Amino acid sequence: MARQLHLFKGDHADTAVAVIAPQLAAGDEVTVAVLGGATPPALSPEVTIRRVPDDLSYDGLVALIFEADAVVTW
Repeated sequence: MARQLHLFKGDHADTAVAVIAPQLAAGDEVTVAVLGGATPPALSPEVTIRRVPDDLSYDGLVALIFEADAVVTW
């Protein structure tokens, strides 16, 4: 099981959902960090959504980046 981190700033929501779905199907742990007050796309409840800086500090975001096996930016 890989740890996938997606940094979402509001662009390419449909593409993000299309990439995340197979990651979940593969059993990966998926977290989406929503940046700058963007609205996240409709995602499975299995996805952990963290809002930066509302409920996750920038220091916390850096920690997630280093813990992740892969980081994707949208």
